[in-house]
Amino acid sequence: MTVNTEALDQQMPEEEIASGHDAKRGGMDPALLGMMLFIASEVMFFAALFAAYFNARATLPVFPPEGTEFLTPWGLPLIGTIILIISSFTMQWGTSRIRQGDRTGLNRAVAVTLVLGIIFLGIQAYDYYVLITHDDFGIDSGVYGTLFYTMTGFHGAHVLGGVIGLAVILSRGIAGQFTKQHHVAVESVHYYWHFVDVVWILLFLTIYVVK
Repeated sequence: MTVNTEALDQQMPEEEIASGHDAKRGGMDPALLGMMLFIASEVMFFAALFAAYFNARATLPVFPPEGTEFLTPWGLPLIGTIILIISSFTMQWGTSRIRQGDRTGLNRAVAVTLVLGIIFLGIQAYDYYVLITHDDFGIDSGVYGTLFYTMTGFHGAHVLGGVIGLAVILSRGIAGQFTKQHHVAVESVHYYWHFVDVVWILLFLTIYVVK
């Protein structure tokens, strides 16, 4: 006896398909589950970096070291933070649009999110340039410099990965490959982008505000 997969798809609740749950297999879509597991592993990775930072802060006699007063939350770091927070809202809006079957809304929101992500990377690169050339603060500037560039640099690499993912989603969206019932890839990138935004907020507060 053969199974009519079309009939099964029709019987599957739309909200389950749209949210990445697979009723036929009795659980979450494998692609979305894979992204969740990847994000979980990255949470542990960044937790280790934060642990190293707070360990240095607790053990070194002076932390941050004298002469690093230029690392303030104002200026480029604050602008970059605002841009990344806005991008999280635009990505959320785009995901909500495709959940309602609005392909145009998805494409517009992902395009805006992609541009904001690129702007954030540009701001971070320029900030690095200013710190290295103007303030003579590089990755070799003691433990503090190493931690600063390692933590922010790895985050920047994750943002770059998210930007690439957004570009793929946008190209697929323009090609009309996503529907209200089938957009697991959008959901996956959506969760990943929120993850990099939350990590940056924690980095911003730790490095620039609390110190």
